[in-house]
Amino acid sequence: MTRVIIIGAGGVGTVVAHKVAQNAETFTDIMLASRTKSKCDAIAAQIKNVKIQTAQVDADDVEQLVRLFESFRPDICINVALPYQDLTIMEACLKAGVNYLDTANYEPLDEAKYQYSWQWAYHDRFKEAGLTAVLGCGFDPGVTSIFTAYAAKHHFDEMHYLDIVDCNGGDHHKAFATNFNPEINIREITQKGKYYHEGEWIETEPQEIHRPLHYPGIGVRESYLLYHEELESLVKHFPTIRRARFWMTFGEEYLKYLEVIQNIGMASIEPINYNGQEIVPIQFLKAVLPNPQELGENYTGETSIGCRIRGVKDGKERTYYIWNNCSHQAAYRETGTQGVSYTTGVPATTGALMLAKGIWGGAGVFNVEQFDPDPFLEEVARQGLPWHESFDIDIEFEK
Repeated sequence: MTRVIIIGAGGVGTVVAHKVAQNAETFTDIMLASRTKSKCDAIAAQIKNVKIQTAQVDADDVEQLVRLFESFRPDICINVALPYQDLTIMEACLKAGVNYLDTANYEPLDEAKYQYSWQWAYHDRFKEAGLTAVLGCGFDPGVTSIFTAYAAKHHFDEMHYLDIVDCNGGDHHKAFATNFNPEINIREITQKGKYYHEGEWIETEPQEIHRPLHYPGIGVRESYLLYHEELESLVKHFPTIRRARFWMTFGEEYLKYLEVIQNIGMASIEPINYNGQEIVPIQFLKAVLPNPQELGENYTGETSIGCRIRGVKDGKERTYYIWNNCSHQAAYRETGTQGVSYTTGVPATTGALMLAKGIWGGAGVFNVEQFDPDPFLEEVARQGLPWHESFDIDIEFEK
């Protein structure tokens, strides 16, 4: 019997609410909270099998969060709010004695910078409190990290080359839209790329390195190297990795829009004065772009995300590809959201199940690849994200 609170009522929060409710035998008491209570109420009204309590909370305010936690008394907090709010929610969990799980690492509001040091610094405090904090339990980061741990456990003596590949082969039929929070999405794509090679981090210009890759069920898509936070934790926890990279697909039209947005200054995170008011251009842009939460109805196609790994097993070189494909339409039929939200929300729920059942645990702050991957992958397939694997194939990447 586990009491769970979900912070955040966007597309991912919608999926988590639906999936947690589907596991009501474990999650006996559920609360959904965000800055706008009406959003929580609308999601709760969609879910008929169990009652979900709702609440208004400012996730930037530690004391507000603590008061809410103390009144509801959750065992687990699933944080699917903005990455800027990770640290305040972690602080509140420490003060109220609540276990913590998120899907993306902290980044400061005033700088597009992704690193785990801020959250890893909480390890001793969570350990002393006897609480568990799980970082990055979405898909990427999240399932891709667990895929890597599974490969290391079962299929390699040493992993040498890791390429995480993320393709959205869907079509939302909009001129320009992002698949998750536009502010976070655009910041991620427009920052410089970075990859790990022989103990060093190599920086690249945005979209400088790209190549065509074949994705199962989708076909060939141009894929661009960019930096993603799970690379940092994976090379730490799997030190035989010599090179680790992350690739994501973008269409030509999307990149043209993005170039214009950057050239006219709308991707800027620096505040400007407009008619006597201070506004941040990218936040204004977010307000006028399509809401990612509302893209699902007309979304067709599917996503394909996985890991392509080269290494050694029993003295022989081997290649390995492990991946999931997710249908946007199937995700919409089940939860009213598109596939990108679904592929983040299902793993977050699965990670919470691992904590609730005592399968994952321990006092401190952990990345998901530090836990046993087997029960998670078995459960995430049951929850709606089946996965596939191929051995000793052309993984389209040289050494």
